[in-house]
Amino acid sequence: MALKQTNRKARQNLETGLGTNTALNGGRFFHKNGQPNMHIRGMRLMERLNIYHSLLTMPQWKFLVVVVIFFLSVNLLFAGVYIWIGLDHLSGMVANTWSEKFGEAYFFSAQTFTTVGYGRINPVGIAASFVASLEALTGLMSFAVVTGLMYGRFARPRAFIRFSEKALFAPFQGGLAIMFRMVPFTRNYLVNVEVRTTLAIQELEDGVAKNRFYSLPLQLSRANTLTANWTLVHVINEESPLYGLTHQDLLASKAEMLVFVEGFDESFSNTVISKTSYNAEDFVYGAKFRAMYHPNETQTATVLELDLLNAYDELPLPDNCSYQKA
Repeated sequence: MALKQTNRKARQNLETGLGTNTALNGGRFFHKNGQPNMHIRGMRLMERLNIYHSLLTMPQWKFLVVVVIFFLSVNLLFAGVYIWIGLDHLSGMVANTWSEKFGEAYFFSAQTFTTVGYGRINPVGIAASFVASLEALTGLMSFAVVTGLMYGRFARPRAFIRFSEKALFAPFQGGLAIMFRMVPFTRNYLVNVEVRTTLAIQELEDGVAKNRFYSLPLQLSRANTLTANWTLVHVINEESPLYGLTHQDLLASKAEMLVFVEGFDESFSNTVISKTSYNAEDFVYGAKFRAMYHPNETQTATVLELDLLNAYDELPLPDNCSYQKA
């Protein structure tokens, strides 16, 4: 159920790049991890896979599994070729059973692929020598590609930022504000950090539901450096698109708060970007975040408790606020 436009003082954001027709999109615009909620169809298999991008961005354990499977598969393929040519073309084999012969061929393939070449087994004849030289070339090229991918994975600029799971509607300066927070979780500290937030909400226009996007001005949207947690605050006043809307209203209109963070990482000497979103189910009414940092025992340094990122305490809303829970 879409809402009638309730606050015309709020400033619309026309630069989101997202569609306004509610019938043409399903679910939220962005996942919590910042990835667009978009399934792409109509692309050819290789274009859809985008192997380079996939290998560069997949989790570390998946990348290692792919490399190991590729190594085992290539050697299995070349071992099969040597067996097809004839094991009598591999001199120096010490094997009696078929499994031992296959093992000798497989590990000769592994030695050739890695250019180790112990020398006990060597190819005899043009066919086996040609396959061995082709495998050595394949191994050199494969190691070059894997080395480049590993360097790219380690050197790729990333914003190591974690966001709170919930956004809180909390008492603030005698009124109400919506708050969320973020924190760096490595030593890649950012400078010149800027945060932009946008509210996506469904509204009725001439009886037709439309997606509308409104800027959510933050009390503080820029910071010279980000070394500890940062709580972002949007004050809900008469100019806020959230003004006068209850939790039930936001649920019914499929409200979503989009968050975009940009900063300069001195370690990478590059600009990094991070994104997340909060939908109406992620809103908590009547709560305030707990402090995440405190002095150490000797009062000589500050301790940042990452485990407290999502910790909050319930607080009553001000009497002059009518933002009931759903």
